[in-house]
Amino acid sequence: MCPLDFLHISIADQCLYGFADGRLVLRLAVSTALNGAGERSGSNCTPRGRHQVRAKIGEDLPLGAVLRGRRWTGEVWSSELHQQFPGRDWILTRILWLSGCEPGINRLGAVDTFRRYIYLHGTPDTEPLGVPLSHGCVRLRNADLLQLFPRVPLHCAVLIDEAPCPAWAAADLV
Repeated sequence: MCPLDFLHISIADQCLYGFADGRLVLRLAVSTALNGAGERSGSNCTPRGRHQVRAKIGEDLPLGAVLRGRRWTGEVWSSELHQQFPGRDWILTRILWLSGCEPGINRLGAVDTFRRYIYLHGTPDTEPLGVPLSHGCVRLRNADLLQLFPRVPLHCAVLIDEAPCPAWAAADLV
C-alpha cells in the first residue's frame, strides 16, 4: 500500500479522507468532538486548520491496547474492562499525535493542538462512529487505525475543517 501524503478530516462528514499523489485512496468513518469545532485549550473541541502528524505511538502494540499518557497500560480493551471503568475516554491501539501548523490559530498559547494532546486514536468497537462524541480527538475503529497507521509518515499534512470532502475527490476514490 502506498504511503499517504495528505489527510483531510471533515467534521461535516465525520470522515477521514486519505490522499496519495493527489488522489483519494482511503475513506474512513471517524468521530470528532461532541462539543464541535474549536481550538481553545479546555474546550473539548476538535481543532480546525492545518496540522501535521508530530508523533506515532504504539507501532507494535496489539489490537485494542489501552493507552494512558501515551503509554501502554499492559491492558487490552474488553467489555469487562469497560465495565470496570465506565466513562473512561478510551484511547486504544495506536496514536497519531497532531501538532498545529498555524501560530495563533492551532499552534502556541491557548490554542496549541499538540499541548492539548489531540490525537487520531482507536476507540472501542461498541462506540458509534459517524457522529461527534469525542472529547476533542478524532476517534477511529481499531481495525481502520491499524490500516492507516503504517501509511501515515511523520509530518504528514492533516487538514481538519467543517467542510465536506469535495465532490471531485469523493468521486475519485480508487
